[in-house]
Order: sequence, then structure tokens, then C-alpha cells
Amino acid sequence: MSRKTSRVDYQQVGKEYLEQRQLRRGAAGWVLLAGLGVAYVISGDFAGWNFGLAEGGWGGLLIATVLMATMYTCMVFGLAELASAIPVAGAGYGFARRALGPLGGFATGTAILIEYAIAPAAIATFIGGYIEALGLFGLTSSWPVYLGCYVIFIGIHLYGVGEALRLTMAITAIAVVALVVFVVAMIPQFDADKLFDIVPNDAAGASEFIPFGYAGVLAALVYGIWFFLAVEGVPLAAEEARDPVRDMPRGIITAMGVLLVFAALMLVFTAGGAGSAVVAESDNPLPLALRTALGGDPWVADFVNYVGLAGLVASFFSIVYAYSRQLFALSRAGYLPRFLSVTGKRKTPYLALLVPGAIGFLLAAITQDGALLINIAVFGATVSYVLMTLSHIVLRVREPDLARPYRTPGGTVTTGIALVLAVIAVIATFFVDKLAAAITAAIFLAAIAYFWFYSRHHLVASAPEEEFAAIQQAESELS
Repeated sequence: MSRKTSRVDYQQVGKEYLEQRQLRRGAAGWVLLAGLGVAYVISGDFAGWNFGLAEGGWGGLLIATVLMATMYTCMVFGLAELASAIPVAGAGYGFARRALGPLGGFATGTAILIEYAIAPAAIATFIGGYIEALGLFGLTSSWPVYLGCYVIFIGIHLYGVGEALRLTMAITAIAVVALVVFVVAMIPQFDADKLFDIVPNDAAGASEFIPFGYAGVLAALVYGIWFFLAVEGVPLAAEEARDPVRDMPRGIITAMGVLLVFAALMLVFTAGGAGSAVVAESDNPLPLALRTALGGDPWVADFVNYVGLAGLVASFFSIVYAYSRQLFALSRAGYLPRFLSVTGKRKTPYLALLVPGAIGFLLAAITQDGALLINIAVFGATVSYVLMTLSHIVLRVREPDLARPYRTPGGTVTTGIALVLAVIAVIATFFVDKLAAAITAAIFLAAIAYFWFYSRHHLVASAPEEEFAAIQQAESELS
């Protein structure tokens, strides 16, 4: 049985359809959710952000980081409201579906899926390079590491979400210890002059503070994002939270607070202890900063070097969870092939874990280009930020009486700030890596074509993210 509208076709399915697509409810409280949010991002504190020093100098990266911190903080407040009002596994797709319609919801979900499916492939290349550089296991090629990462960590997720989130929390805690040890060791070595040791060029606006001028600030925006990239994934756990209405806002806002503190500490004490020029292009900036500042090869550098691997593992492990839930939600609603959302005996969407995992492994093994992969992920992320913040504003205007257990401080002004900064971030990512932008655009076009010619005619009316819209359309037809 199906119901046709002017834009999409909804199909009615039997109760067994949703019974075969159930997640394990009550698996996570707000502490685990906050830990998940930190885990998504923490690898960015260990490496990646420092390349912004080469693009904009310390002052340029500082401005970029402040702007992106403002964008993420404002967006997180908006997402906290949306997640408490619409607690569904589709998260960003679900919010945009209600605000912007089927195409807007699918576009948002696709952008998020690009971010989360590609990011683990990039992180796997970093883990492989890290292990190979340390000489562990005698490896001279990294592809076995990529394979091991996907097999082991997807296997743990297949076992159960509660176990996976607790393990994520433990790995993240180890990574946090490494960051704290690093900061304590670098505080006595801090010298403000080291922040500004990059020689200015002749670009417009160039100075000791922003040595590569205004263009350098724009280029550094992408690397300011690395301090916070993927924290917006916390609402994807809504259907597995104990009390999503209460726990989602507490979890994502706490995670954002922790990330803001570590972003400030890394930006100040890495460059201020060793020099911006020293760490600007390092694949492993924290141990390098310690060896430069302390001299020789101190034990603390080796400690941060090895334990820093936990940060990469934490982000890889947690983002695998995120891509599976976004794919699960899109598939359950019929936007993507429905078989991808089937769950097993342990209430885990096994195909939504395995299929992107296989694709991610192939991307990592074939390209072995973490920078390209992460830029594709960043481009997808920034597009989703535009759509999610817009969704908050639209729903505030269109549905002022929607039950909102948590309300964003500042309302649409707050998310309006995030929207403007997100648009700027999209523009910046395009200029930084045109190839990554072109690849992402090609994926988008292919996805939109699939939606237009097939999936919009096969949507599932009883999927949680679609149910409200289906009821609303039925009432409109009756009236």
C-alpha cells in the first residue's frame, strides 16, 4: 500500500519491518554521550590543526580557531534543542527533514554520511603512518593496519553499543591523560615570542601577528575546524540514550566545553613552547614540540607519542559508530536501500557498519592520502552545518509551539551566527582543496540523482523521521 503526494511517495510497511530495525535503547547516559562527543574529535588535538600555522601563522590560526569555536558552540546549542525536541537516530537528517522537506533532509543526511564515512579512512591512514614511523610490528606498508582497524573496531561495534561506548570512553580517557601530561610539561617552556617566529610575507595585511595576511586567515579556517570536527554527531545516539530529552543537551554541551578547553591549550602551549615554525608542518606535532622544548629525547615525548595513538583510535572507533547510525536512519526511511538498516540479535545495524567499512578500507588502501580524505570529510561537514543551523531557524519560525525541553540561549540569533560562519567555512574549504570539493560535489550529485529518480518514490511512512511529515500530509489531504 502506498500514498502518493506531489513530491514523494510513502509506502506503508508491516510491523515486522520496524521490528527488524530496532536499536538497543537505554544504552547510554549523558556521561557516555559526552565521552562520545569528545572521542569523535580528540584525534584533532594530536595532529592536523597545526597545519593551519603553515597557512596563517599563529595569529591567523588563532582568529580562525576563535571563529570556528564560535560557529560550533552556537551550532551545538541549536542541536541540543533539536535533539531534545526530535530525538531520532537520524539526527541532522531528521531535523532537516522536518524543517526543509524530503530533499533537504536527504541532502543533510548525505553530507553527514560523507563526513563520517570518509573520516575513518583518513584516520586509518594516520594510524598506519604513526605505527609505521614508530617501527611497530616491523611493518613497511600500512594497509594491514587499515584492515586491522576496520576488522577489530567494527567487530566490537557489532558485539553491542553499550560495550562499544564504554570502550570508547576508556580509550578517550587515556588520550586525555596524554594531553594533560603534555600541557603540564610545556607550561614551564612557554615563551610568547615563539608564537610569532614565522616570517611575514608580502600578502595583503601581513604582519608579525598574521604573517600570511588576510588570505592566510581564510586558509586557516579549515584547520580551526579540526579542533571540533564531528562533535555534532552526538545526537545520532538519541534512540540509544536512556533519556534523550534530558541527556542529549547535557552530553553534547559538556563535550563542547571540554573540546574548547583543549583547543585553547594545544594552540597556546604547542606553539608557545616549541615555536610555530617548528610544528607548522609536522605529522606528529606534540612529541616534536616536547623534544624541541625539552631537548634530546625525554620520556614524556615518548609517552605522548605512544599514548597519542589512543586519540586516533578513539576518533576512528567512535566515528564508525556515527556513520552506521546515519546510514541506518536513511536506509530505514527508504532514502537508501532498505536492507542496510536491518539489525541483528544484539540490536546493531550490521550492514550499516560493514558496507561503509569496506568502502573506507578500500579508499584508505588505494589513496593512502589522509589529507585528501579528511578534506572531503570537512567539506561534507560544513555543508551539513549550513543545513542544520538553517533547520533550527526554520523550525523556530514555522513551529513556535513545538515542545522544546531545552531551548537554545539566544534562539535564532545564536544559530544565525553559526549559519553565517558555516557558509564562510564552506567557501574556505573550497579554496583550500578544490579537488576534495569537486569529489564531494560529484558524490552529492550522484546521491541527489538516486533520490530524485528512485528513493523519493519508496519512502517509509512509519520511519520515526518521516512519521510526523506523513501524518501532516495526510491531514492536509483530508482537509
